[in-house]
Amino acid sequence: MAAENADDEHLLGVAEKIAMALGRMFPGICEVVLHDLRDPAHAVRAIENNLSGRQVGDSATELGLARIADPDYPGVIQNYANRFPDGRPAKSTSIGIKNAAGEYIAALCLNLDVSTLSPVTLALTKLVATDPEHPGETPLETLRDRTRRELREVVETAAAERSTTPRALSREAKRDLIRRLYEDGYFDSRNAAQTIADLLGISRASVYAYTK
Repeated sequence: MAAENADDEHLLGVAEKIAMALGRMFPGICEVVLHDLRDPAHAVRAIENNLSGRQVGDSATELGLARIADPDYPGVIQNYANRFPDGRPAKSTSIGIKNAAGEYIAALCLNLDVSTLSPVTLALTKLVATDPEHPGETPLETLRDRTRRELREVVETAAAERSTTPRALSREAKRDLIRRLYEDGYFDSRNAAQTIADLLGISRASVYAYTK
């Protein structure tokens, strides 16, 4: 038992170094939290770039408790929409860490503050935009998958204007955006509904339902 505890502590020590390195690589925009799942009531073992206001010794999150309860819980939950306590949108990734016995003993979580990045995305989109062709002129060229590319740009710009990501948009915002895309003719292109569904993180059936 003592050897197992020592091995677990070694894993936690390595994970703590990784958390520190990741936090210092993305200062100010990405919170990195190491949870010790062996003590769920005081799970937060280390926190870099504290954006959520939590402290070392705070309890585990719902996702952490789910891992404790189920050894078969996915090891990596990546790029899911989240939100800081003050309402800022975040994009999160949670990585479970198992010991030699196959038990989850820790979780390394990254919470990216997308509220600071979305305006930058919008600014860059405007920066690289080119003037439309003059009325009546034939376009100089049509690159492969042009419609899909334009569709992605419209969706990402709409999300950036709300300081969030496409998948983190509210249900109402997604419905309004889909109706706008429908009215603007984007659904005339092949696989448009599936492309929109993938961008917004919803089902294809929901996309069609929102057009009504």
